[in-house]
Amino acid sequence: MAITRRSVLKGSSAAAAAAASVVGAAGEATAAPASGSPATGPLLQSKPHRLGAPGVLGVHLQFGTDASSEMTVSWITPQSVRRPQVRLGSPDGGHGRVVDAETKTYRDDLSKEEVYVHHARLTGLRPGTTYLYTAGHDGATPETGSFTTAPRGRSAFTFTSFGDQATPNLRRVIHLPDGVPSPVNRFPLHTSSQVGSPASADIVAAVERVGPLFNLINGDLCYAAIAGAWGTSRAATWADWFINNSRSTRLRPWMPCAGNHENEKGNGPIGAAGYQTYFSLPQSSASSDEETRGMWYSFTVSAVRFISLANDDVALQDGGDTYIHGYSGGAQRRWLERELKAARSDRGVDWIVVCMHQPMISSTKSAGSDLGIREAWGPLFDQYGVDLVVCGHEHHYERSHPVRGTLPNDTRTPIPVSTRTDVIDTGKGTVHMIIGAGGNIATTQDDMFDTPQGRVLMGLSDTTTSSGHKEPVWVTEDAPWAAVRDHKYTHGFAAFDVDPGDRGSGRTRIRVTYYTFDGPHGDLTPVDTFTLERQRSDARA
Repeated sequence: MAITRRSVLKGSSAAAAAAASVVGAAGEATAAPASGSPATGPLLQSKPHRLGAPGVLGVHLQFGTDASSEMTVSWITPQSVRRPQVRLGSPDGGHGRVVDAETKTYRDDLSKEEVYVHHARLTGLRPGTTYLYTAGHDGATPETGSFTTAPRGRSAFTFTSFGDQATPNLRRVIHLPDGVPSPVNRFPLHTSSQVGSPASADIVAAVERVGPLFNLINGDLCYAAIAGAWGTSRAATWADWFINNSRSTRLRPWMPCAGNHENEKGNGPIGAAGYQTYFSLPQSSASSDEETRGMWYSFTVSAVRFISLANDDVALQDGGDTYIHGYSGGAQRRWLERELKAARSDRGVDWIVVCMHQPMISSTKSAGSDLGIREAWGPLFDQYGVDLVVCGHEHHYERSHPVRGTLPNDTRTPIPVSTRTDVIDTGKGTVHMIIGAGGNIATTQDDMFDTPQGRVLMGLSDTTTSSGHKEPVWVTEDAPWAAVRDHKYTHGFAAFDVDPGDRGSGRTRIRVTYYTFDGPHGDLTPVDTFTLERQRSDARA
């Protein structure tokens, strides 16, 4: 969403504590138990850092197309390196196998900095198994980590989700009215995207408190585009984001979707060259178009099909560095329909979860809902029975009643099919969640209407705002779909505990808890708890 300078988060710490890591002495590789607890034996042989070689920074993981047998280990360097590779600890012991990494680069159009990202694709892994690895290149001390592959078949697991994080802002300087620089704090660990807060660091430790199999990051990741507009290096902002998050991302995948602020002017035809270089995402889009590579994808964990979308393609909002509405020419919508149809006809898939940035449903006076998304994707969500949509964009938490169909009005207002808020049958309607409280300084919990209402972006006027964007045209609507809205807490994330159930009962459930958090250790406080349930697909007649 559009960002303005606002007050920083109250009562949060300046930096997060390091998450647990897997570190061992030189010697044999071992595998940790499938439960995710770290192994205690020696790990992999390492070499001392050599002068002149860049370090291994921002290690992060992504599932491959088959999340039960494929994982990609990635890291960044500011210059070219020799022999980037990952050494994988075998479940059966031994020194492990070596996998060479592929290096991808892009040159930022503003700073002219070239960024190098190394991706080692690991295949042939065992489902539901925890592996140890080191990532490194010649002359650098390898970084260690671990990960657990997704289970194959119906199994219990946990994932988390939030969006709109930014970087911790620990070197941010505010210029007071008299021009005297005033540092926000005294912990110069990172540079700044200018829109982050201490919560941008604390949320990493909070996620590690839950220890999910993976995390969905719902767009507007580091706000490098905003950083560039305010004179900070976009490449450095991305680096800070990965370095801050690697306390978690080297232990579990953070699977992203692209938000409006992943659109960076000059970095490729749709401004996505950075996003596309930093992540090596599942190749499930089957797109041969390099321009849209990785912008949408899907993967399956247990009996849950996850679909990540880039909804700047259909949103009417002019919210990025450039206006890219319609850039796929309908290709993303056609792919989405094929994915939804295949998932709903697969008797091994019970749940369909969509991750996208801008919401279809919002009860704030700020960014609001977008008619373009409602018209393009809402009918598909209804037709194929999408269970859950997680979004960001608005920097607060709220969720809807299950909805199916729309009122016959200009805003396409979604219709609630039930008003129960504790247990929800998603077989009857889709639940939408806004979880955009990941750390951004410009929180929106105070921007919600007092009574359940929302406003919908209907189009753009010919008037240009001071930021150079087209002025939006809004219509206010009643919000019968509004279920739970958090007016109190500034930051948080949601955890989803998937219970596959059994064929005898024919039911499967997801227990959802939205947490706020506080302090560098990520102390958790539950804010909202509810249960989603539906019929298992293998119990259908």
